[in-house]
Amino acid sequence: MTVFLGRSTGLSHPGRKRRRNEDAWVCQPPLFAVADGMGGARGGEIASRVAATALGETVDGSGETRVVALIQEANRQVYERAREDSDASGMGTTITVALVENGAVAIGHVGDSRAYLIRDHKVDQLTEDHSLVAELVRSGRLSPEEAEIHPQRSVITRALGTDPDVDVDSFSVVAKPGDLFLICSDGLTSMVDDETILGIVERSRDNLELVAKELIGAANRSGGEDNITVVFFEITDTAPEPPAETKTYPAVQAPPTSEADEDTLSGLEGVPTVNTMVVSPEQAEALAGRDSPSVGTVPVEGTVPEEPPKERFSVQAARLVVALAVVAALALLVYWLLGQSR
Repeated sequence: MTVFLGRSTGLSHPGRKRRRNEDAWVCQPPLFAVADGMGGARGGEIASRVAATALGETVDGSGETRVVALIQEANRQVYERAREDSDASGMGTTITVALVENGAVAIGHVGDSRAYLIRDHKVDQLTEDHSLVAELVRSGRLSPEEAEIHPQRSVITRALGTDPDVDVDSFSVVAKPGDLFLICSDGLTSMVDDETILGIVERSRDNLELVAKELIGAANRSGGEDNITVVFFEITDTAPEPPAETKTYPAVQAPPTSEADEDTLSGLEGVPTVNTMVVSPEQAEALAGRDSPSVGTVPVEGTVPEEPPKERFSVQAARLVVALAVVAALALLVYWLLGQSR
C-alpha cells in the first residue's frame, strides 16, 4: 500500500524553571528533528541551533545513510564552533532526526531526545536513551521506576559536539496509514509518562496543534524542570495537496511566547534544576558503581553545568564580605600604627 506524509506540527516551551530555551526543532516535511542543547552561558542554545541548521546541508545517500551523514555533519559543525568560540567552549547537544522517504521513516539519534510511534492505540518508544540510567536499566542494575528518580538521570553518555566523531544509532520503520510519530526532548518524557502521552494523543488526535499544547501543559503541571519540545508527523494513505509554494528545509524554529507563559517561573525559583551533563563511558561505568551519587560532584567532559542563580549570588556575596573585612582590618592597622608613632 502506498503511504504519504500527512499532517505535522511542532511546539516548544522553556518550562517552569529555566529562563532560556536551549531546544531547537525542525518541522519541515519530509525532515523532522529535535535538538536539546547543553553548556555554560548560552552554549546550549548555540549548539542546538547549529546542529538543527546543519541538517539543511547537502549529503549523499538516502534513508538511514542520509540521516547518519546529516547528524555527523551537525556534530562536525558544533565541534568546530565550540573550538572557535570561547563563549561556546564545552557546549554540546542531543539530536533525534526522522526522514520520511519511500514509505519508510529513517531515524537517527544521539543522546536522550526520543522518538515514539503511536500505532493501533499503543505507544512505543523507538529510540534507546544514551544515558547513564538507561544503561543501568538495560544491564538490570536499575528498574525503570528507580531510573525516574535517580539523581544521575540527566547524565548522558553521548552527545553532539563533544568529540570530532560521534556514533549515531539509526534504524528504519516501515510506515503504515494512521501512524503518528513523536520526537521530543527529555523535558517532556521526564515529566510525563508514556501512558499519559498516549491518553492525551488519543483524546485530541484530530488536532495535532492542540495535542502539542496539552503535552507541554502536562509537563509544566508536573514541574516543568526542563525545556519542553514536541514534533509530530502523521502517515496517511491519501496523497496531500501540492504545496502553494516551494519550501526549503530545515526551518529551525524558535520557541513561541504568549501571555500565558509569563508566570511559568513564579513560586519555583528556589527549586534547583537538574542540568544535563555528558560523561565518557569510563566515567559512566564508575558512576554506575556509586550507591548515592551527587549530581554536583560528577566529573564532566564536554559541558559546563549552569550554576543555579541563588548559589551564584551566595558565592559573590561571601566574596564581597571577605573583601570588606580585609579592607576594614587594614584601615584599623594603619590607624593604630599612626597612633603609636605619635
